[in-house]
Amino acid sequence: MDVIELLPRLHLLRFPVGQAYLWRDGREGHDDGLTLIDAGPAGSGTPIARALAALGRHPRDVRRIVLTHFHEDHAGGAAEVAALTGAEVLAHRLDAPHVLGDVPGPPPVFEDWERPLHERAVRLLPPPDFEHPGQVTELLDGDVLDLGGGAHVVHVPGHTHGSIALHLPRHGVLFTGDTVAASPVDGTVMPGVFNLDRRQVVTACHRLAALDAEVACFGHGDPVTARAARALRAAADGADEAAAEGTHDGPDEGGPVGR
Repeated sequence: MDVIELLPRLHLLRFPVGQAYLWRDGREGHDDGLTLIDAGPAGSGTPIARALAALGRHPRDVRRIVLTHFHEDHAGGAAEVAALTGAEVLAHRLDAPHVLGDVPGPPPVFEDWERPLHERAVRLLPPPDFEHPGQVTELLDGDVLDLGGGAHVVHVPGHTHGSIALHLPRHGVLFTGDTVAASPVDGTVMPGVFNLDRRQVVTACHRLAALDAEVACFGHGDPVTARAARALRAAADGADEAAAEGTHDGPDEGGPVGR
């Protein structure tokens, strides 16, 4: 697992498929703990613990795990990480039953060009019979979490019914989950793949662009660390134009993979 510093209080944790983010609260001499945004696939507990140790931190420093959606490359490691850290697990009310394993989640509605990408992703992921958290705190649109000076929950259905973004306006940081992705080929920002409703995803991209974030952290692909709102707006406008023209081509070979 790669650990990449994006900001002094923000690190990217990159897995073979997908990524999570570690946010540190507190100012000099005052430590208010850590938050994980997503938890990676099953088996991520040990790599995350090692990453924390390399940063001079202990697993018990993690106070909460905010899941952007229920897919296993983002929530599969939640139970293991919660057991190691004692952290609270949070997810949108509509995705919480799937995170808990009470109800199977609905499968994506694939575009034809997405199928080979998905097959590649599945080969890189552990088997889907992973442990689920025993408890999940349910979130709703507009909730404000006590991190980053107030983290606003933004419900962005489309990738899943309960997909969320997390906006930290005080710091200009936006975690988009899989609503938005960046191509590993050239970094092009684009609506995410493997969705339930692509039109909803594009609408969500417009909503996220309007937040005027400076930094955007995606579920797949390199984050944008400057003028992120401009990149999000271009991605949403480009998707609108492609839909109007009836062209819906996917990314280049090697484009975003994940669920």
